[in-house]
This record gives sequence, structure tokens and C-alpha cells, in this order.
Amino acid sequence: MTKSYTGGCACRAIRYESPVAPMFTWICHCRECQRSTGAGGAVNTVFDATDLKFTEGQPKYHQDTGTSGQKTHRGFCPECGSPIAAKADMFPQIQGISAASFDEPERLKLVANIWTSTAPPWDHLAPDLARFETTPNEADFAGLLKLAQQT
Repeated sequence: MTKSYTGGCACRAIRYESPVAPMFTWICHCRECQRSTGAGGAVNTVFDATDLKFTEGQPKYHQDTGTSGQKTHRGFCPECGSPIAAKADMFPQIQGISAASFDEPERLKLVANIWTSTAPPWDHLAPDLARFETTPNEADFAGLLKLAQQT
């Protein structure tokens, strides 16, 4: 039996669980992710939205217009402020979860850097990962799914 993927915020007011592995994990270097994390990008783990459930508490979402021009929703714990979740109107079928919030982040496998066109020059981009200058399109998305299944 496969072990669930679990995690939550720093104060444990929010917890989540998925019985299945995530689709993949990528690092997004768009300006919105930089601002929301205070770093060179956000490491987001992508799940089919139906596969992930919040089991305790709920993130509070801040809505913004993403670099794509569509709405993005960044979820954080209203108690401790930990970034937890991300959703985008551009991809309504997926739920992003902050990789650092997992109980066992070492189980995650990075497959790509996205929005490399806005990555700061001081941010190291791993040379062995796929790179996309902006948001991957549907064909790229399918390729990332295949790549994640190979690792």
C-alpha cells in the first residue's frame, strides 16, 4: 500500500492529505511567486484538485492577477502565515501545494523550472531540470507528467 502524502502549516492549524502521489513538482520563478515567498521562486507540488483534501483548517486565499493575465489564488495559514496552497484560473483542475509544507518533502521530485524569463540572476537553476520561459502549455504539461512518471 502506498503511503499518503501529508503536510500542513508551521502551527499545525492547517493539515492536508492525498492518498496518491502528486503529478509533479516545479519551481515557478514568476514575479508573483517571488513576492509571495520572498525568494527566487516558489517550489510548488501539483495535484489533481480531486486528489488532495484539507483535513484540518482551510487556507485563507489572496487573489491576484498572475503574469498570465488570469487570476491566481495563494493560500496561507491565517494563524501563522505559512504559505500552503496555490490555485490558478488558468488550470482549474489542479491544486498547488507548497513543497516546504510537506511532512516528508524528500519524497518529492523536481521536474522543471517555469517562468525562467523572470528568474533573478542570483537564483540557481538546476541544469538537469526542464526549463520554460513562461507558463507551460497543455502539450508541455503532458510532457511534464510523462517526465515525472519516469523519475
